[in-house]
Amino acid sequence: MANKKSKPRFTARNSDRHDLYQRSVQAPEFEVQFFDRTFKKLRKRKAFSMREDFCGTALLSTTWVESHKERTATGVDIDPEVLQWGIDNNMAHLDEPGNRLTLEQRDVRQVSRRKYDLVNAMNFSYWIFSTRPEMLRYLKSVRKSLVKDGIFFLDMFGGWEAQEIMQEKRRIEGGFTYVWDQNSFDPRTNEVVNYIHFHFRDGSKMEKAFTYVWRHWSMVEIRELLEEAGFSKIHIYWDVADGSFRERKHMQNQPGWLAYIAALV
Repeated sequence: MANKKSKPRFTARNSDRHDLYQRSVQAPEFEVQFFDRTFKKLRKRKAFSMREDFCGTALLSTTWVESHKERTATGVDIDPEVLQWGIDNNMAHLDEPGNRLTLEQRDVRQVSRRKYDLVNAMNFSYWIFSTRPEMLRYLKSVRKSLVKDGIFFLDMFGGWEAQEIMQEKRRIEGGFTYVWDQNSFDPRTNEVVNYIHFHFRDGSKMEKAFTYVWRHWSMVEIRELLEEAGFSKIHIYWDVADGSFRERKHMQNQPGWLAYIAALV
């Protein structure tokens, strides 16, 4: 009889791609702490209302409302399947959505009547907008959806390795490997095609679990577009060696870098 402890916890057959993504990519507790700490420092008050654009399973929104009894969140995504997954797997224990957490299936570029303390677009999701007019329209819609002292948080990555055709593998607790596949880069348009694969200890694989066709935007392009959209000041927080993010006025390029941007109304 086989030893149960030797059996892999995850296989391609028994795993759910959204669950694997959350385990591999997302760090909602860290991001909620970062938003909270940065908002208080820049605005001298606590943030309570948040909108999560491209929310997917809305794990970040769920974590936000769990962090304080007075906090509310709105998750926006165009995909009904992934929103339903979030309801079934992330929100059921909170009796949400409907009380402090709202989900909206729509285009994030649609300006909402409600205004928020903060809006965020994480995991480079806004790079789906591949032209300057599309990106500017989105950023202007975010600007109009914020309160007068609101903040827009977004993330970026770059460095010369970000344009290389390569695969990066990372072992994840529980017995599987996350594979980030930078499959193509077109220097004429900066269009990138990236995949996420999952490989398992039993030898099975979940190939192309997620596909991303993005424009790889530069830091200076996004800063200029934020300013054109009406944001008053841009703060950049650089991923430093100890895993934390520190505000920087000047940065040295690296093979690969990660940064958060806080854009103030």
